Amino acid sequence: MHSFHYQRAKLTCESYPLDKAAERYGTPLYVYSSQTIVDHYQRLDRALHELRHEICYAVKANSNLSVIRLLADQGAGFDIVSGGELYRVIKAGGNPAKCTFAGVGKSREEIEYALRCEVLSFNIESEQELSAIDEIAKSLNKRAPIAIRVNPDVSASTHKYISTGKTENKFGIAIDHVAEVYNRAQRMSNIRIRGIQMHIGSQITEIKPFVQAIEKLVPLVRQLRSECGLEFFSIGGGIGIVYRGSLESGDKIWWKEDEPRHALTIQEYAGATIPLLKSLSLRVLLEPGRFLVGNAGVLLTRVLYVKKTPGKTFLIVDAGMNDLIRPALYQGYHEIVPVREPKDQPLSKVDVVGPVCESGDFFALDRDLPPIAPGDILALMSAGAYGFTMASNYNSRPLAAEVLVAGTEAKIIRRRQTYADLIQQEITLD
Repeated sequence: MHSFHYQRAKLTCESYPLDKAAERYGTPLYVYSSQTIVDHYQRLDRALHELRHEICYAVKANSNLSVIRLLADQGAGFDIVSGGELYRVIKAGGNPAKCTFAGVGKSREEIEYALRCEVLSFNIESEQELSAIDEIAKSLNKRAPIAIRVNPDVSASTHKYISTGKTENKFGIAIDHVAEVYNRAQRMSNIRIRGIQMHIGSQITEIKPFVQAIEKLVPLVRQLRSECGLEFFSIGGGIGIVYRGSLESGDKIWWKEDEPRHALTIQEYAGATIPLLKSLSLRVLLEPGRFLVGNAGVLLTRVLYVKKTPGKTFLIVDAGMNDLIRPALYQGYHEIVPVREPKDQPLSKVDVVGPVCESGDFFALDRDLPPIAPGDILALMSAGAYGFTMASNYNSRPLAAEVLVAGTEAKIIRRRQTYADLIQQEITLD
């Protein structure tokens, strides 16, 4: 569920009209609902009340300082994948002692920074990384807290670019080899074993892969709990959200009446995983990102031109693949709706495309939409995760602004880049 609805024929975020946001802050514009983010966090937290647990928000999904602060205020920990993300968490008021540092390619500088900040743990992705962290910790006269990431060889049934739990993926250590690596870690004087970790992929919309992966790891976790003194089991993130039918899914009734189309519910997720995890008597860590923020954001864009050719009608908008790359990169679907509610108007097929000089710069192909005119504002739904964080300055296009809504108030949380910002860090040679 989320807080984007038509009210008095206008699409609103909570109680703030999105046409007003577009006029006030310009387009392209990311708009986030604080109510939705907090609600999703609290729903997940309540669903897991039977477990000792920690929700570590995956910062890569949306790394704006105000979003991080909002979740830190709820008590969240953080899943980070770079020194820059750790820096953001600290600047936003998050606790580094509640940060798990993931990623296959941590640099020496990042490891040193994280050790000095005293993060909760490093997720170990390879034996060479384990040796490197041990050596770096020794040079700083510290003990590095670690959790080894296990690759369970389970298919997440998701896009191949965001599947991370198969043997052909670059992530983690093969399940049959993990115990041996833990034995090695125990002999390292500057390593402190804290937990075990897995993450099988992103945007998973059925429970089966989660259950398969946990069931596969449970015997190993039991063995290592007694041998190595494990404190936690991190089961990663990956809970999928609604992209098709996104606007309707903001309504509670949709979840009750449209079962075949819905995403994985928290009740279903908790009901299937808690019995498997409870018997381990370990603290459970989760690393949700998209689930917390994905449906909490939209990208607003203005229609510049309507171009008709013998075979196509193109809606040319002012947002491009540099602002939201998911459709081009993952063939990701985003529902597109006008901010002024259409009233029983006939639909026609259009391509919604941006101004970037690439044929892959599109948001929708052959999409049925009501009549749209130049100047109209469209909302790309479910854009709160992997939207702005994957944006770029391709074609020397300034980055969009970001706004956070709370009730009837909207506040700018990232100003729009200017042309001057584009070249601020560049040096012209004489």
